[in-house]
Amino acid sequence: MLGDETVQKVVRAEHCEALAERRIAHVSVVDAASPYTVVRTHLSGAFMQVCLGGEGQTLLDGRWYPHTPGKVSFAPAHVLHAFHCVPDKRWRLAWVRFMPDSARSVDGAMAPTMSAFDGQVLEHAILGLWGEMQGAADPGTCVVWVDVIERYVARILEPLQREPRLVPVWNAVKADLARDWTLKDLAVLANTSEEHLRRLCQKSLGRSPGKQLAALRMAHAAHLLVTTPDKIEAIAGSVGYANPFAFSNTFKRLTGFRPSDYRAKPHGARGEQAALDGH
Repeated sequence: MLGDETVQKVVRAEHCEALAERRIAHVSVVDAASPYTVVRTHLSGAFMQVCLGGEGQTLLDGRWYPHTPGKVSFAPAHVLHAFHCVPDKRWRLAWVRFMPDSARSVDGAMAPTMSAFDGQVLEHAILGLWGEMQGAADPGTCVVWVDVIERYVARILEPLQREPRLVPVWNAVKADLARDWTLKDLAVLANTSEEHLRRLCQKSLGRSPGKQLAALRMAHAAHLLVTTPDKIEAIAGSVGYANPFAFSNTFKRLTGFRPSDYRAKPHGARGEQAALDGH
């Protein structure tokens, strides 16, 4: 739902070869007002957006976060993702949507994230590309603008590289999601105390180690539900849940669906509702 007072400037890959080559589905700068709302029940490709001004609400990890200036959100593929304007407030956004086969969208690339980042240069690059597409659309100039967009995307979406102590932690977890990981195990991998690991994760990822572990497990489970015929009980065990009911409850909390309902959804063009089903 866009609303009459929302203005979007969008460039799509089908009209821009430079975006297609980078496996970016589309980029946009939006000046939105209520009732602007988007709900994606099956996000086929990863999605990031930066708040440039005003205020909105973004759903990540099964909870709502205030999305204010200087904050960037990232939603990986195969998660429930939603955002909307706050009534009586405008909301300015810059976003980048990745294709399903982009390296940003592959299973385990990242968990849902809300972190700090100034998106003004990204905004200018997207508007530069949009302006070029309104005229001659010189291919060389488009490549330059897309290169700037991609460079800023890399700076936004690589938070683990800004905290090297977390890299071996989550690499080890992703390689063995079935293991019964404890906070002590993770702290040993980070070569730090359990309390300091909590602080590092909160600062770098915006969540606790336990929530990061659950997010990675559910992202991989969603990928398996979409791409394999494996039984739900087997998928639960492969991501560390001996109890299928506990797995199902956690999956529903983070994606909005029971695993069986999620698998039954169409997986080509992902569903996008026009209104939120509760808040």
